[in-house]
Amino acid sequence: MTNQLGIHTRLTHSLEVSSIGRSLGMMTAEKLHDKLGNGLLAGVSPSDIGVIVQAACLAHDIGNPPFGHAGEYAIRDWFRQPDPQAILQKLSSNERLDLLAYEGNAQGFRLLVRNEHHPDKGGMRLTCATLGAFMKYPWLATHSNDANDNAHNVQKFGCFYSETSQLEELAACLHLPRSTHHDGFARHPLAYLLEAADDICYALIDLEDGINLNMLTYSEVATIFYELIGEHPDSVSLPVHMSVRQSLASCDHAP
Repeated sequence: MTNQLGIHTRLTHSLEVSSIGRSLGMMTAEKLHDKLGNGLLAGVSPSDIGVIVQAACLAHDIGNPPFGHAGEYAIRDWFRQPDPQAILQKLSSNERLDLLAYEGNAQGFRLLVRNEHHPDKGGMRLTCATLGAFMKYPWLATHSNDANDNAHNVQKFGCFYSETSQLEELAACLHLPRSTHHDGFARHPLAYLLEAADDICYALIDLEDGINLNMLTYSEVATIFYELIGEHPDSVSLPVHMSVRQSLASCDHAP
């Protein structure tokens, strides 16, 4: 944990991802509506799509254990030790695989549809569209992983065997086709927007935190930003007193 308040945490990350996800959802819906003429269902507005993606983004890390991916590795490693073997022997092969290949994304789906607020009665009772946008990996661990895989060599999946029926119901509601590569279904289109929002935040936030932690200089990060933008003005007019975040934001608005 850092003592600096300006460094991003899991909470601030989810809030920022949700903000970007909302913008991407609205922009995409507007483009579809303009290009297709009647690209949205009657009564559905671009802002509705934005809110769906926003809600999914707020929940996208809800299943992650402490310390993120390192926590996943720790859980997988623990179930490979001698002590838990008596527990694993009481489970089916699919249930054992869920623990040996433990995935925060699958735990997130479990929390949303089963554990939180209304245990075993729909969980948080989110809309199918929101759950579809949330599901980056709408398939089971089977066919993607093996019980003998290394704890660090695990293919991502988004649903534990115990929530198979909920995944089936969700896919039927959203008309998701069966996946030809996994034991599950193809992604909902809005899930790609959630993943894009997550990637954008990780890419930019890490650079911003690097400056605040004195691991990177502003000029180093600005150079990266200008390469992404595709132009580098000779001079940028900035106020005398400006925060790192304001300075980086100004790169995108340079004359």
